[in-house]
Amino acid sequence: MKETHTLPPPRLRAKVKKPTWIIILVSFVCVFLVFAYVYPLQNSGACYIISSSSCNTISSWLPPPAREYSDDEIASRVVIKNILNIPSIQSKNPKIAFMFMSPGSLPFEKLWEKFFEGHEGRFSVHIHASREKPVHSSRYFINREIRSGKVDWGKISMVDAEKRLLANALKDPDNRHFVLLSDSCVPLRDFDYVYNYLIFTNVSFIDSFEDPGPHGSGRYSEHMLPEVEKKFFRKGAQLYFYPEVPMGWVGLTH
Repeated sequence: MKETHTLPPPRLRAKVKKPTWIIILVSFVCVFLVFAYVYPLQNSGACYIISSSSCNTISSWLPPPAREYSDDEIASRVVIKNILNIPSIQSKNPKIAFMFMSPGSLPFEKLWEKFFEGHEGRFSVHIHASREKPVHSSRYFINREIRSGKVDWGKISMVDAEKRLLANALKDPDNRHFVLLSDSCVPLRDFDYVYNYLIFTNVSFIDSFEDPGPHGSGRYSEHMLPEVEKKFFRKGAQLYFYPEVPMGWVGLTH
């Protein structure tokens, strides 16, 4: 009988330690790739590592970058913020500023003179003449012109003219309400009616309506997105227009 050899007992395998450093390295690479895809997309170096198509695809997922404001916009935002923080001043003699936009002379000055007569100190007159210096027939309109500029219908120059009128009217701290008028506007109620209606109201009156035609919604542009959606696009007269005369005058645009 052959000698039986006793086999040695099996060796216990040593516990293998987790390769922690490999896990850290892989995690670091993953984080780097995610960071490269998400953040430095506008960076040319990142797009050099990542294909340009990837840059374009990932950038489309992100919100558009905040628009940088111009110097004028920054200044105006500061001014508006300061104005809103100023406490309201109660005037002892509140007035209405009548602001006329006209190419030249006002054909209804005599009618306006009868409207204003006897109510001195309760109103102010401001005239923006865009083409020629007006010749006045009423004492209430003499030397009431402001620095004017050329105005084209439907252009931003109309807004510039309104801003000039409003800026000059704001020089008088007693002016509490501001009415924009054209050379075609006429008063249809007496001064007391208009004055009381405006002074004792706490709302503004703006002409705005939906016009599905080519001169209304047809003028909408996709470039207005996302600030202005088409369903919110409205048309309004540059001047006040009240066919039912609730305010005391009727405005006819140029």
